[in-house]
Amino acid sequence: MHLPFLFFLLPTMPPSRQPDSSDAPAIALPQDAVLPDYRDGGLFGLIRRVGAYLDGHPWQPPGPSASPPPDAAPRKLVFILVDGMGDMFLQRTGAGGGLLTHRTDRLTSVFPSTTASAVTCTMTGLAPARHGLTGWFIRDRRFGGVIAPLPAIQRGGAPLRGPLAVPRLFAYRTLFQRRKRPAIFVSPQDLAFSPYSRRHSRGASTLGYKGLQGMIDTIVEAIRGNANHPVLVHAYYPTFDGLSHAYGCNSAEVVTHFGRIDAAFGQLLERLQGSGTDVVLTADHGFIDSPPERVIELTTLPELQTMLSTPLFGERRTAFCAVRHGAERDFELLASECLTGKATVARSDDLIGLGLFGPGKPHRRLRERIGTHALLMESGWTIRDHVPGEQEHAMIGVHGGLSPDEMWIPLIQAHC
Repeated sequence: MHLPFLFFLLPTMPPSRQPDSSDAPAIALPQDAVLPDYRDGGLFGLIRRVGAYLDGHPWQPPGPSASPPPDAAPRKLVFILVDGMGDMFLQRTGAGGGLLTHRTDRLTSVFPSTTASAVTCTMTGLAPARHGLTGWFIRDRRFGGVIAPLPAIQRGGAPLRGPLAVPRLFAYRTLFQRRKRPAIFVSPQDLAFSPYSRRHSRGASTLGYKGLQGMIDTIVEAIRGNANHPVLVHAYYPTFDGLSHAYGCNSAEVVTHFGRIDAAFGQLLERLQGSGTDVVLTADHGFIDSPPERVIELTTLPELQTMLSTPLFGERRTAFCAVRHGAERDFELLASECLTGKATVARSDDLIGLGLFGPGKPHRRLRERIGTHALLMESGWTIRDHVPGEQEHAMIGVHGGLSPDEMWIPLIQAHC
């Protein structure tokens, strides 16, 4: 059967949202797709400014702002990442609160719009193309195939083996190493000293905390303990993300917890008043909901599944596929037919050419980690498969795709 050719030319975008590649290929994208900005309009550009601060430069947020006078006393910097708190959620929910009041702009996440890719960017200053963590699951044959790098396990639950597994998996410098200014990494107690966190916080001092109030107290104590010299406090808060996955991104549970975060932010500004501190708060990604009727089980597409040489990897919203050699064209045609209105099909090399994974020398295993093709899900749709021994997680709230709710994150700033 002849199928229509589904590819179209990417429309022209404003300069601040243009991908880095000047020779963007013609590929299919989901409706209303927001492309990642790796300049000043994105999370990557914001973290580059944090790196410049650590190198001894005055703090200069992205976008138009007045430069500090040359003789201004060096200020301290607090960077807070609230996992999952997208800009569109903030604008829907935050009226009358301190977070929306102090919102100065919106930024894009990286691609995929997920914790593994975006938080690693904030901990290294590297785009996903360079650090190579292109989703919750990546493919790396050195460690047995498809693995989850953050908990350092294979799909199916077996831990990565070998004393050098973690250094080999995360073989790059962090944001905090070889800098002129000190950094303090603030993270939940149960995450702060995990193999991932230990590896990615090298060069910084680490402080663990318990609960939202514990994070605020720890940040304040860190600033007060460095009253006489500039320092970066880099804080991570994950609970908003977990609640959004479990209950949905606009659920009463999430909205209630957002109110607590908003109040805590106000308390932080009050307690830091007069301390000579700039506070920057953002997120790694936003969320959308995927109801059960929009969850595609790969087992319901057996002809498609037989063309794959491995389980899916990446994300439920951006699923990377390792298509068997020789089956590439058949896969593209069949996937386009089966998933019309639910996903677009793209060759992974074209996503590299479009600049979706960001600038810099590509990780030597980047192509292995993004497969031959990607299923880019339309808004609200997800796709998943299962492997033996794997614990299944039902998720209402999801992320990792290119929809506006997932890609736009807030830039919130305060001067204390």
